Amino acid sequence: MIQSGSAPNASATVEVERETSGRNHQPEATSDGHVDGNALAGPLSEVFAVDLTTATSRCAHCGCAGPLARLHVYAQAPGFVARCQRCKEVVLRIVHAKDAVWLDMSGTASLAIPTPQ
Repeated sequence: MIQSGSAPNASATVEVERETSGRNHQPEATSDGHVDGNALAGPLSEVFAVDLTTATSRCAHCGCAGPLARLHVYAQAPGFVARCQRCKEVVLRIVHAKDAVWLDMSGTASLAIPTPQ
């Protein structure tokens, strides 16, 4: 979790790597500039050993539940901002800096990660 006062601020210089971990799929942006949650696969794979795009998240704001792949992802910032597909509130933010990956999930009430059968 990001602690108050410890996250990069607007004046911080952050180098962002937007690799897709060898994936050939480049999500198409919609008219408002977002792509689907599959854009989070690469950045999240740097932190987690499983593909989280199939995990079920629950929005802390409206309670909408669904796979991370359904979130609306905005990648024009110095990182990725994922918003709820229903209420458009921020569910998840991820920023890759030189020395750390910042993951803010304060808009996520829960995350159910599927286990292999």
